[in-house]
Amino acid sequence: MELLKCEGVRKVYGSRDHQVAALQEINLSVSKGEFVAIVGASGSGKSTLLHILGSVDKPTEGTVTIDGTDLSRLNPAQAAIFRRRKVGIVYQFYNLIPTLTVRKNILMPLALDKKKPNPEYFEKVVNALGISDRLEALPNQLSGGQQQRAAIARSLIYRPALLLADEPTGNLDQKNSREIIDMLKLSNRNLEQTILLITHDEKVALEAERIITIEDGRIVSDERRR
Repeated sequence: MELLKCEGVRKVYGSRDHQVAALQEINLSVSKGEFVAIVGASGSGKSTLLHILGSVDKPTEGTVTIDGTDLSRLNPAQAAIFRRRKVGIVYQFYNLIPTLTVRKNILMPLALDKKKPNPEYFEKVVNALGISDRLEALPNQLSGGQQQRAAIARSLIYRPALLLADEPTGNLDQKNSREIIDMLKLSNRNLEQTILLITHDEKVALEAERIITIEDGRIVSDERRR
């Protein structure tokens, strides 16, 4: 089942005489349950693509459809709600609220909608990510790897259609990087979470079942590994 579709996506920055094309003719389809890595050097356009897929930015041309919703039809307020409910985003920097406990950080997306969590699903997520014993701690009482696990849990709590991970291991040492990738694979397998991983690290990308390479704003290869 197709979850994500990009058709003719192009993103241009600057004025007419000084235009820079960050993305050019991106055509992409991702099925529900896939674990896809998007790789490319700095400036290749992969982060621009992530911002468009996360409804943070809009393409200059083309369409992006996620779980049946055409993102181009959303106004800023609708885009913010869609992003919170349908697209989980994990960044290199954890963006946890320092004055809130881990539990409250994880539940923040639901609290914004005045919704109560499903206790069984909450327990499943925090147990899968190995942070069930750190729920009452503040972010500064956690290691970098634990903070990233909390950020992943927060992104999963709404059961998003798509999880976007932007260089999630870029700020971690080798041991914690390995653990975070294992956690993402576990989420993909056990929670049936569709994941799009943005990375410049080929070793990290090799953990995905499909690798898409972007150069100069274009997809130059799309390899299914298994």
